[in-house]
Formats: sequence, structure tokens, C-alpha cells
Amino acid sequence: PTGRTPMALYAALGAAALDWSRVRTFNLDEFATLGPEHPGSFRAFMDDHLFRHVNLAPAAIGFLRGDAADSAAECARYDVAIAAAGGIDLLLVGLGGNGHIGFNEPGDSLHAETHVVPLHESTRRANAERFGGDWRAVPASALTMGMRQVLSARRVVMMATGASKADAVAAMLDGPLTTRCPASWLQAHPDVTFVIDRAAASARRAG
Repeated sequence: PTGRTPMALYAALGAAALDWSRVRTFNLDEFATLGPEHPGSFRAFMDDHLFRHVNLAPAAIGFLRGDAADSAAECARYDVAIAAAGGIDLLLVGLGGNGHIGFNEPGDSLHAETHVVPLHESTRRANAERFGGDWRAVPASALTMGMRQVLSARRVVMMATGASKADAVAAMLDGPLTTRCPASWLQAHPDVTFVIDRAAASARRAG
């Protein structure tokens, strides 16, 4: 994932003496219309915070092309690439303030496969920092792994920090499984670890 939450983890990974030569990565999502060189792209974020600091071969980096001419074909290509790699062993995810996971936004239904999704205004506002603080400059849609990819990962680690995530954490862990909180579906995963600070856990039910 990208965003503020995983930055300390990426810094620690970059500073550790770990061998990444046999690692294959697939990022969760990318803004539609943005190429990998765009400073607001998630690929640029990952290059800055992790990829340039480890011995990960460029060919081993799986990433969605936000600037693909055919977004639907790009999403299908991504699913095929993940399947060809044997699936996802470890999926690290963050939590959106509205309960989204990847860019699977709350709604009447959820998509199983990688797909193009219109972004809620709250999601665009949360990403405004990478676009000069102007949320209207944030692309209105994104390409994202679907919920089948998320739930079929062999192990999931969910990270959530800060009071702004408290309501979403409570809905994710204590509420029903609902498409209105996509992250709540992690309750059904057989091997998931939740890494949550006190502020993010502050709205949970006692007991």
C-alpha cells in the first residue's frame, strides 16, 4: 500500500540488510490516467520509499499502468500476471477512512477482480497531499485489485493508525460483513494480522 501509514515500515525495510533478489511484488492500485513517472503516482511513491532502497529487480515489480490506453485490458493483464506468479503469499494493506481496502470503495456491491473504480470525494481529499493539497487535482478514478485478490492472499497484514481511522477500524472489526465497509470482509480471512495503534482503536466496543 501507499500513504502515510506504511512509510515507517518501508524505511525500516530499506535500512535492513535483507535480500530481495527472489521477491516478486504486486501493488494494490494506481490512479487512472497517471504514468509511472508522474510525481503523484503510486509507482513514484513506491520508488521513493522502497524500491530504490532494496535489491528488487525492476522486472519483479508488478504494477498497474494508470495511463494504459485500455484500462479494462490492463486490469485483466494484472490478474493474469498475479495468477502466473502463483498468487499472493503476503498482502500488506492499509485502511481507508471510509473503510475501503485497496481502492475498493464502499457501495452496493464489490468487484471480485481487478477493475476501474470511481473514487469517493473523501478518498480524493485523503490523497490531496500528493497533488499540491488540491483534492480536485486527484484523479477521479483508479485501477485496483478486487476483493477476490485480497481475500485469496495466503496471509494478510492490515495496518491502521491515527484517530481519523477509528470509526473505520470499529466497523472493520466489530461490525457486520458489509459492502459498505469493504475491509470488514477481512473478518472472513483465515490468516490476517491487524496492526492498529491506540488512536485508531479508540472507537472499538469494550469487552
